[in-house]
Amino acid sequence: MTENHNFDTVVDFLIVGSGGGGMAAGITAADRGLSALIIDKGKTYGGSTAISGGGIWIPNAPALVRKGAGDSRESVRRYLDKVVDGKASAERLDAYVDNGPPMMELLERSPHIEFYWVKGYSDYHPEEEGGRPLGRTTECTPFDTRVLGEDEKYQRPNSLKGPLGLWITSKDYRDLAMVKRTWRGRRASLVAAWRVSSNVIRRRHMATGGRALVARMRMALKDAGVPLWLKTSMTELIVDSKGAVVGIVAEKDGKTVRIGARKGVLLASGGFDHNNEMRAQYLPENGVPNISAGARENVGDGILAGQKLGAAVDLMDDAWWMPSVMHPMGAVIPLVSERSIPPAVIVNQDGKRFTNESSPYVNFVHDQLDGGHVPAYFIMDSKARSRYPFAQVLPGAPFPQGFYDKGIVHKANSLSELAEKVGIPAPNLLETVDRFNGYARTGKDEEFGRGDSAYDQYYGDPTMKNAAMDEIVKGPFYAVRIEAGDLGTKGGLVTDAEARVLREDGSVINGLYATGNTSASVMGNEYAGAGATIGPSMVFGYVAANHVADSDVKRVDGPGTK
Repeated sequence: MTENHNFDTVVDFLIVGSGGGGMAAGITAADRGLSALIIDKGKTYGGSTAISGGGIWIPNAPALVRKGAGDSRESVRRYLDKVVDGKASAERLDAYVDNGPPMMELLERSPHIEFYWVKGYSDYHPEEEGGRPLGRTTECTPFDTRVLGEDEKYQRPNSLKGPLGLWITSKDYRDLAMVKRTWRGRRASLVAAWRVSSNVIRRRHMATGGRALVARMRMALKDAGVPLWLKTSMTELIVDSKGAVVGIVAEKDGKTVRIGARKGVLLASGGFDHNNEMRAQYLPENGVPNISAGARENVGDGILAGQKLGAAVDLMDDAWWMPSVMHPMGAVIPLVSERSIPPAVIVNQDGKRFTNESSPYVNFVHDQLDGGHVPAYFIMDSKARSRYPFAQVLPGAPFPQGFYDKGIVHKANSLSELAEKVGIPAPNLLETVDRFNGYARTGKDEEFGRGDSAYDQYYGDPTMKNAAMDEIVKGPFYAVRIEAGDLGTKGGLVTDAEARVLREDGSVINGLYATGNTSASVMGNEYAGAGATIGPSMVFGYVAANHVADSDVKRVDGPGTK
């Protein structure tokens, strides 16, 4: 028997959030014959997925299998068991591994969606059993967003769009970073020049990375007839007399609307990246400052709504950390490739190294936070500045004056003078650089193993004996302030293998599902490879939609979507 809650509109499956997880859920629901609705509080759609690199870490995805890069299930699980280290249940890991490939197969049935293997983008821990030096990351092929029609102007932009319409994939970015060092880099620059001229002539609006992924999934949603409401903010979850979630209250265009869900509500609204109160409550002291590159709308709405119903939370003290530089105008600049620049080290306030600079970014910041090394300082010489891009500044180009005015960058003719400007002990910095230079000459970092992992080498300079190491010898020298930034928070609602939200006692909150950064990460405190945020988000959106479709529950009646 259903209850009357005076809903303005009712669907089978209601999805809160339009990132990768929400969109995958909508596509799946439609494929299973459900009526679905996606809402998003922003003026644009795509969430943090749209502003990401768009990588998807799904072992045995069809794009991998087509290239002969599939794995045994046992190998994948051994790797995840080692990386996740018991911080997520075996059942959730099984669900992720088993549902990833069919989810990708479903998406590829759309004529708008095409994936390719980013060969060589190593897993983040390839040295572990089951790890893969060639990686398991896939991306969408570039997409001309003019095809979106009216929806093009509502798509969230990202940082991979270059001047004059230049578009680059993550592989292009890696190659272009070596434009001063390798023939592959020089060829990539010629291709980039051709793309600019081609776009001028053909007037294309090419998107790559997360923006391409979101655009392609938006087209699939349109084909499936799944509506997407923007500027619609969830304010409350509605429950029936038995405590099951049956809908939400939302604000849409300044009006209150009540949206019912016959079978379930999926919370895919992101983490608490930009909720300063929650950051102060949950994150470690040096991670509290809001230096997040996540979507501005991510303020923990879904997590807080679940907690009001008694939902359990986990991993709230962790994030998808990313060492970052603050642009003088306030933007957060993530440092992904830069930490493998060979003639450079990162030191703490004492002028000493504290970890492998080239390690996966979450691990780097974990070490930074655990040791209290915030801020840290990126030390490099003039060779580094002339050869490699850094924080969106091209090789050989000077840092804009604003970086110096804000104390983000310091420059000096000697390391001793540089240490004085930064305020770190000069003898320590000189000793650190001297020791590092010795390691660079031998090609072996005896302190932290920099360059030993295939991941370290991916963004390094292949012309070096050790791709991630070179001597720091040529002035002027630079020091850049490095913050403990993040790409979003990791903690959220505890869910089971069906993406259902659980209470503290382990019981299920019927009708309520969560995925993405609204849920506690299936990766635990770790990061398996590029796209291990988006991949699980999409998979558990798919899992939730299928679980709803398989259920014969119908909790409410009412009118369809308007």
